[in-house]
Amino acid sequence: MRILRNYYSFQCFSTFTNNPSSHYRKQISLANLFQRFGFPTSHFHQFFSLNHRFLLNSNLLDLEKSLSTLLSFKIPQNFIVSLIRDCPGVLEHQFLKNWELGFQKFRVFNPSPLMMVNFMQCSKRFQLDPVEISKKVEIFKGLGFSDSAMAMVFEGFPTAIAMSEREVVSVIEFLVEFGIPRDEIDRVVRYYPRVLGFGVEDRLKPLIHELRGLGFSGREVRKEIVRDPRILGMEVGEFSRCLQLLKSLKCREAIKERIIGECGMLRACFEVKLRVDCLCGHGLIRRDALKVLWKEPRLITYDLENIEKKIEFLVQRMKYSVDCLPHVPEYLGVNLEKQIVPRYTVIEYLIAKGAIGHEVGLKDLIKPSRLRFYNFYVKPYPECEKMYGRFSGALEVKSKHPAGLWKLFKPQKFTETDEDVKNMKSFMELLV
Repeated sequence: MRILRNYYSFQCFSTFTNNPSSHYRKQISLANLFQRFGFPTSHFHQFFSLNHRFLLNSNLLDLEKSLSTLLSFKIPQNFIVSLIRDCPGVLEHQFLKNWELGFQKFRVFNPSPLMMVNFMQCSKRFQLDPVEISKKVEIFKGLGFSDSAMAMVFEGFPTAIAMSEREVVSVIEFLVEFGIPRDEIDRVVRYYPRVLGFGVEDRLKPLIHELRGLGFSGREVRKEIVRDPRILGMEVGEFSRCLQLLKSLKCREAIKERIIGECGMLRACFEVKLRVDCLCGHGLIRRDALKVLWKEPRLITYDLENIEKKIEFLVQRMKYSVDCLPHVPEYLGVNLEKQIVPRYTVIEYLIAKGAIGHEVGLKDLIKPSRLRFYNFYVKPYPECEKMYGRFSGALEVKSKHPAGLWKLFKPQKFTETDEDVKNMKSFMELLV
């Protein structure tokens, strides 16, 4: 066996080393060809190294015809580049010829460029010809899905095209049995097409069973599913952990009311899950993400975009690691424009000036109160007044308290004219 393997390796090596100059010339020709059709030069080396056998064995004229055919589909160039990079097999000339005829025979609706890319990828991946994919599309139409719902499915969850009709029907039947109206199922699929890929027995039923076991009513669960179908994407056990976190929060009642609000505990659990996923997406482990939320519960009420901006500023501008967030979760709780940016600007200036000889950590930057930070870092350096803004002499600090009653009831002053003085004298003379 080892001899055969060595022989095969030698054959492969000799194939590519028999005439290295011709291979080099062909590589240059391929690079010029792909560059002419908009393929980035910076990506070609990696693309060629991953697909060198396919490219070297391809005919340049056929490749040029294939690229021309792809452009004739009126697909944006960035989509074509992504398609070729992810699935170079679509460059086979006969494959594209079949799809050129296949797109003309689509009777259900006109596919968007992204759908066309996904159809070709799935066709190559699952060995489906255009006729079979067209039949799959007609099946979705026959199940009552609107064109917009099908567009979202084939754009956001293209592997649904390879699912059997029975698998799709089982998900629909489960949602109907749970009490979601048939017209709302179209909305659920439109906003969260991945639900079609979940198994009923091993995913959806255990999730609903968990929610009911936590005390949520069926009506409440149905309402939240229709409102945000992404709830169906939660793993079994996630709701329990999120609910446990919410019940263990030690914060002011006002913050708890903002977290739960009018949407209820079920929605609050989902908001916790979204923020945990956001933090994990930036490199934190799930345990640390839950720790950050427990220490800084205000995060649950903040928009995800707000959190993303703060983490981006922390990593890109401040050059800190996200691993410091579990130790200083207050960073995500303060205002970016009013507190984080001014403070960091001051510290950055003082370090560049050489005024600070010690390292200023994230804790030293965030923990001090505004007045303490001002007195320690800003007040000794007048040029930092404008950077910091707060408590500077040129800035008027507005009081948060209302004006006193004596100010509100103070008589209004009017300017006295000569005529007013004359009238007052004549009035007093009458009294005397």
